[in-house]
Amino acid sequence: MNICIPETARDEIYYLNDLMERRPTLLPLKQTIFSAFQILKQSYQNGGKLLVCGNGGSASDADHIVGELMKGFRLLRPLPEKERSLFGSYADRLQGALTSISLTQHTALSTAFSNDMDSEMVFAQQVYGYGTSGDVLLAISTSGNSRNVIHAVHIAKAKKMSVLSLTNQDGGELFSLSDICINVPSSMTAEVQELHLPIYHTLCSMLEAYFFIS
Repeated sequence: MNICIPETARDEIYYLNDLMERRPTLLPLKQTIFSAFQILKQSYQNGGKLLVCGNGGSASDADHIVGELMKGFRLLRPLPEKERSLFGSYADRLQGALTSISLTQHTALSTAFSNDMDSEMVFAQQVYGYGTSGDVLLAISTSGNSRNVIHAVHIAKAKKMSVLSLTNQDGGELFSLSDICINVPSSMTAEVQELHLPIYHTLCSMLEAYFFIS
């Protein structure tokens, strides 16, 4: 599948091409994954952040993604020289981070909001509180129809955030709501989740290569 990718992105594209070689079933999504990378890159370049949400296994994926972005993934990510003096002896004990927040981890907030207000709005409330124009919401749903995820997407769009999604082959409601929907070629939940992981690992690798390889 031939796509036009800028020469300046060649280091990042290594990881995308590697994914296509390892998972040829994802070849039809190559341009879609690259477009998702571009949205994330632009947001980070402009000082934005990533919010991630999902349920069950997708909640674990949300946490996993944040873990790869907030510290070194494939690289050590030493702090740039202009920052090292700010942190003194701590500089060698910190790593470069791409700001991201998993909306699945705030147990006290989520349970309080579910009890006091509406359990379907627990992600939406956090998008309202954390999100600003220029940020990105990554919505993960194997069906594409998870109600708490859908509500979060509507709030993100109202706040002029970009919306990316990871879904099954049909995409569900998220397909039309998302700026970019990566709808993997399966309808079986376990297989969908198995395909989501190498995709988000690739996106994390591409972002790390862009921002931390000089």
